[in-house]
Amino acid sequence: MNEKKEQKLKFNSSIIVIHESTHGPGHDLRDFLIENNTQKILFIAHPLLFIPSSYKNTSRYELYLNRILVKSGKAFYWKLPEPLLYIKDFLYSIYWSITLIHRADVFFGIGNLNAFTGYFLKLFGITKNLIYYVIDYVPKRFSNSILNGIYHWIEKIAAEKSNWTWNLSPRMIFAREKKWHKKFNNQLVVPHGVHFDRIKRVPFENINKLEILFMGELLEKQGIQLVLETMPTLIKKFPKISLTIIGRGQYEADLKNLVKRLKIQEHVNFLGYIESHEEMENRIAKAAIAIALYDRKTDINDFTYYADPGKIKNYLGSGVPVVMTDVPYVAKEVTRARCGFIVNYNKEDLKKTLIYFFSNPQIMRQYKNNAVAFSRKYSWDSIFSDVLVDRFI
Repeated sequence: MNEKKEQKLKFNSSIIVIHESTHGPGHDLRDFLIENNTQKILFIAHPLLFIPSSYKNTSRYELYLNRILVKSGKAFYWKLPEPLLYIKDFLYSIYWSITLIHRADVFFGIGNLNAFTGYFLKLFGITKNLIYYVIDYVPKRFSNSILNGIYHWIEKIAAEKSNWTWNLSPRMIFAREKKWHKKFNNQLVVPHGVHFDRIKRVPFENINKLEILFMGELLEKQGIQLVLETMPTLIKKFPKISLTIIGRGQYEADLKNLVKRLKIQEHVNFLGYIESHEEMENRIAKAAIAIALYDRKTDINDFTYYADPGKIKNYLGSGVPVVMTDVPYVAKEVTRARCGFIVNYNKEDLKKTLIYFFSNPQIMRQYKNNAVAFSRKYSWDSIFSDVLVDRFI
């Protein structure tokens, strides 16, 4: 445990509001506050409607007192158009905040809509301080220009009225300044972290030395199909090579059909969604290399370009080097640290890189060690201690 984590936080009560599909930074923030003895925490989670599969879920809350979960509940399931569901989220966040916690020292709004809710509560004295944590900066969130304009106006208000704005990457800060032709105060880069100390990393001698791994939402823009199309060539050179896929998504059926067409069923394993984040991390740690092949051309919202994808930090924190495209901000950092490779989004470049990697055991070992060293600085404990102990209001 590092020294910062043992320091006392400067607040006793907090509200965290997120939109969720799977485990994300909001959950990690909640866990950090619990571990650091925040007396009262209200955690509110609404469905992340950006992911279609989340529409089946409803809003929920958890109330913690002195590290103990004392109450939880769910909202009525509303079947409404997306814009109206966001109004529903706003109202439930207000209601639960007032009735369950009454007053809070700090409100963490994960995403602009939730930070806007925090601003409303701050105006009425329900919370003293507001932190806006920007997980997604999406230039074109809605195809409807009016809705998109409202969305970015809310984003602007959230950045202006918060005591601090935490941005996952510097690109978010630059994009906001460019859009509104102004500087915003109190901007910090708070990148995606990893539970460095809890991961059970596997010694190089014991990893699956011919295993490629993907973890995440199964979408066309993730480039898993490129790996599958490369597999027949890789199998000829490395007969025991395998690809493990963790996750589910709308592109899953297409990927499974491609596996059948290529007749590579014996070399591809679909593990589905792993509920336990810790179990998932430990499974990643067994692989030799992981993939993060973002295709900016098919990412119509340009989501990944501005973000700091959690999968990359999870890979590296598990001691697994990564092969990725040069889309997220962190990509060049990873290659400079020699714990990953940047490839163009095509089969030929990917194939050459994987053959080079698997043909050089010394490179495999070195990159694995470098991955661990690089990810150490992205421990969630260090990241949150920095902004909540050293820099808090």
